[in-house]
Amino acid sequence: MSKSRPKIDDRQLSIFQKLQELQDLTNDAHQEGQLAVTERLRAAIRAAIESCPLSRHQIAGEMSHLLGETITKEMIDSWTRESDELNGRRGRHIPAEYLPAFCKVTADIWPLQLLGRTAGVFVFEGPDALRSEIQKFDEEITKLKERKKRRLNFLRDMESEWTR
Repeated sequence: MSKSRPKIDDRQLSIFQKLQELQDLTNDAHQEGQLAVTERLRAAIRAAIESCPLSRHQIAGEMSHLLGETITKEMIDSWTRESDELNGRRGRHIPAEYLPAFCKVTADIWPLQLLGRTAGVFVFEGPDALRSEIQKFDEEITKLKERKKRRLNFLRDMESEWTR
């Protein structure tokens, strides 16, 4: 299993691609091990931590604040530790009730999306996150329009020089 985090573009599918994915999941629902996500979830949690600017201690502190109970760096380490079945040691799982706080603190919903996709449902970002993303698209469009305008001006200048 690859330990690298999927690119964000790989996760942003059209609604039609998501529906096809759901159909594929439904068709394969009876395969043994189809819903086993332990190691993929660990990898998603590790990737969220790696991309988060906060340290594991800071993540634990923020989670503790949001949950109203103590979360330690050691707990987070145990959620991300790969299983070592040969030595009889299995890593601990992140409790389901902690996952929303983890995703909020790390600003990464991929762990929740992974669980949702496995169950055949989809997890979308809230309206504020989508508004923010739309704003980024608008800014990119504005920049591209400006670049296009500069290129057109350059082309016009270039053509006028050639016709002299």
